Amino acid sequence: MREALAPVAALLASVAVLLTGNGLLGTLLPIRAEMEMFSTFSIGMLGSAYYAGFGLGCFISARIIRHVGHIRTYTAMTAIVTAATLLYSLAVGPAAWWALRAISGVCFAILYVVIESWLNERSSNDTRGAVLSAYLVINLTVITVGQMLVTLADPRGFALFSIAAIVLCLAAVPVAMSTAMAPAPVESVAVRLGSLYRISPVGFVSCFGIGLANGSFWALAPVFAGQNGLVVTGIALFMSATVLGGAVGQWPLGRLSDGRDRRRVMAAACAGGILAAVALVMLNAEHRLAMLAVGAVWGAFAFPLYSLAVALTNDHAAPNEFVEVSGGLLLTHAAGAAVGPLVASTAMGFAGPPALYAFTATVHAALGAYALWRIRQRAPAPVAEQVPFLESLEASKTVSPVFDGQIQAEHISGEDAAA
Repeated sequence: MREALAPVAALLASVAVLLTGNGLLGTLLPIRAEMEMFSTFSIGMLGSAYYAGFGLGCFISARIIRHVGHIRTYTAMTAIVTAATLLYSLAVGPAAWWALRAISGVCFAILYVVIESWLNERSSNDTRGAVLSAYLVINLTVITVGQMLVTLADPRGFALFSIAAIVLCLAAVPVAMSTAMAPAPVESVAVRLGSLYRISPVGFVSCFGIGLANGSFWALAPVFAGQNGLVVTGIALFMSATVLGGAVGQWPLGRLSDGRDRRRVMAAACAGGILAAVALVMLNAEHRLAMLAVGAVWGAFAFPLYSLAVALTNDHAAPNEFVEVSGGLLLTHAAGAAVGPLVASTAMGFAGPPALYAFTATVHAALGAYALWRIRQRAPAPVAEQVPFLESLEASKTVSPVFDGQIQAEHISGEDAAA
């Protein structure tokens, strides 16, 4: 393990610091926005703006990295994100925050491309699994730590924004000071959404739907928890419990899907997400421990869905198309995550905080029904042709952070592909 991680130790250290700051900021912004009397729709727009920026960043990242290199790109993006974080407390208002959140989304998309291309190039087939595992553990751990940092000071003040900015700024240090050789420039990849849909309709549609549900969670779950009576510490615990639940659910559901029709496992996970969402609709701060437990259950079913969709798509994709398909699924997920908070926040404006999980339950019901319908239209990939769940994720050239739900990886001709 030590030999596998040594070439990327500085980068992993930087990732840990970076995602700690982003975890804090992602929880702090909705809390502070509600204190500033932003409307629920305006708070939802923060999430939509971030993912819209994230999608744009995916398109322009390769050009920037080719022009100035990985290290300069990384340090420049961390500087911009740090400046944006400080500006939140100096320019308090919906429009300003939407713009700053979109800028942050662009920067983080580029940062993730730098991180993940670097990890993949510095990993061999023998060490990629160990590196991927370390990366995921870091993601899950530091995001939870970052969310809990919101309890260190009053969200109404400047201190938490300062802490987030300091942490984000320090993320550049390990990479800037590293003597490790930077990877080769990344290549641009064409994204053909029609071809992606023909490869696996369930994988394509699911990634959009998962973006709808999970993007709404990240943007509005702190508002849901706060409006249900939880104070700042309770909100941080609720968010952390959901993320940790998602971490726990990844491996068993992934392994369960190996050797069988993954669409059935996805439908079952959707059913679990629906039941947990219905329970959350009915709970409030009087049932604090129950809210935390059910939130973890929701995460355990909702977050692994993206990984399952990726693995399903890989079952029908040729290895030389993993990069294109991976990028397409990521952008599809980002598109859903840009739309979801707008719809969910509108629903919450009419029906109150329970509408958030009513919305996710509706999305999961539609995804589960679609997966079951597709089972009747197309046979599953033969077991002998399935890519094992963990290998499917390792095969990807891009690994999406658990911060936005999960991880990813991903052809066959149009005549054969109607998953």
